[in-house]
Amino acid sequence: MLRHKPPLSSLLLPFLLLFSAAATTTSISKQFKEAPKFYNAPECPQTHIDTDDVDRQTDTLDTDPDSAVHVAMTLDATYIRGSMAAIFSVLQHSSCPQNIVFHFVTSASSDASLLRATISTSFPYLKFKLYPFNDYFVAGLISTSIRSALDCPLNYARSYLANILPLHVRKVVYLDSDLVLVDDIAKLASTPLGDDSVLAAPEYCNANFTFYFTPTFWSNPSLSLTFANRKACYFNTGVMVIDLDRWRTGDYTRKIEEWMELQKRMRIYELGSLPPFLLVFAGNIAPVDHRWNQHGLGGDNFRGLCRDLHPGPM
Repeated sequence: MLRHKPPLSSLLLPFLLLFSAAATTTSISKQFKEAPKFYNAPECPQTHIDTDDVDRQTDTLDTDPDSAVHVAMTLDATYIRGSMAAIFSVLQHSSCPQNIVFHFVTSASSDASLLRATISTSFPYLKFKLYPFNDYFVAGLISTSIRSALDCPLNYARSYLANILPLHVRKVVYLDSDLVLVDDIAKLASTPLGDDSVLAAPEYCNANFTFYFTPTFWSNPSLSLTFANRKACYFNTGVMVIDLDRWRTGDYTRKIEEWMELQKRMRIYELGSLPPFLLVFAGNIAPVDHRWNQHGLGGDNFRGLCRDLHPGPM
């Protein structure tokens, strides 16, 4: 089993054992040790990794392209330490690590060559590709939120994965960069989406759903009826399995943008990129077992409310 977002001490211990960071003043001049090469188990299906998916030539396997697991994450110099720990944990707990392809979305203004070199040096056998995300895609759509960190354009890149990733990538597992996996990501990638769902994510129906939208939204019948005939629950977008073919067919990026445009005019929510996802998908998603995202873990250490990390597969 997997537990997401461990306490800070649980996250840093394996990280510090595996990587050493040099103290520098530049944003991404941290030096990390090289991770070992991870090999597929004998029973792993063979797969073909499209050369368009990698930033350099790597050893590839043949035949079934559908056996590849595609993982999308944002990559930023400020949070590179967490990203390195997340990548390592994915590989470490995978039965078929050579079948994993990472798709890293970076800000177009970032130093892509330095980010690429950092990943390549630490994970020389990793199959990955960097994609620049131009801030102007969303800069004019972002409204100020209750936390300035939520206003970063890269936080909205998850809404554009279907546009950014190659068309042959039909399904992707999206992961926030502040996590550590303790189970095989292939199990998560195989989450059934049913006949109609575009994405799967952990739902939390006990959460107060009204909290995520302003009184302006709920007092407007034409807006509040958005959730009519939908059992709308809060869900966490930090762990998602997305059918990109269905997303593209339904033009869901545009639907999210329409809500962001309305937000600029009416202020219908206070948070950043989450509420548009709720408006479009809440009540219409496939559930992901909560063991894949230990929601809130490490979020309130001050009051001693943090939960323990699950030990992993059983």
